[in-house]
Amino acid sequence: MANSPSRYLIPSRDHRVEEVIQKSRFITFGAHAASAVSAHAFINGVRGDFPDATHHCWAFLAGPPGDTAAIGMSDDGEPHGTAGRPMLTALLHGGVGEIVAVCVRYYGGTKLGTGGLGRAYSGGVKLLLESLPTEERVDRISLRIGVEYGAFDALLRMLPEFEAIVKEQAFGELVELRIAIPVEYAESVPEAVASITEGRGTVTPL
Repeated sequence: MANSPSRYLIPSRDHRVEEVIQKSRFITFGAHAASAVSAHAFINGVRGDFPDATHHCWAFLAGPPGDTAAIGMSDDGEPHGTAGRPMLTALLHGGVGEIVAVCVRYYGGTKLGTGGLGRAYSGGVKLLLESLPTEERVDRISLRIGVEYGAFDALLRMLPEFEAIVKEQAFGELVELRIAIPVEYAESVPEAVASITEGRGTVTPL
């Protein structure tokens, strides 16, 4: 994706939902997956926890919501296109990034048909997303700010406006702070520092 969002929702912890559809048991698991490697590790973990399941279908989106640069899916023995693709489609439209979903199915003896399977697997992901715990992922950059002591209090009051995280402080001829800020404030922070220091402050990207 050419212009990836600098902040978006990701799973904050592993989650599972379960439903029974025409005697088949569907257990859908979701987790954070920042890469294909971490997605496959989670998939293999679920497969190991439920070795007797009829199918272990899965899909993952290892990037921002809706991004197709790093995706994967598997029908795991279900008819082609009835599991992995519906699961991936639900993930791509779910508004959450960096996520893997695995749906474990225990066959109950009643065939659902291709349409029924697609609805069951996509529905499991949608149900998962409805109650999935999430947190905001924020792309940050690091800056070193140097100000005179007289501007230190004003700087501390200013930083929360830019969601700054103070990583380090040093007190010498100047007060120096190493901070992390969301990338969208990359231009605003130097301007604000210049304003409160009358141009005498320094801002250095790290």
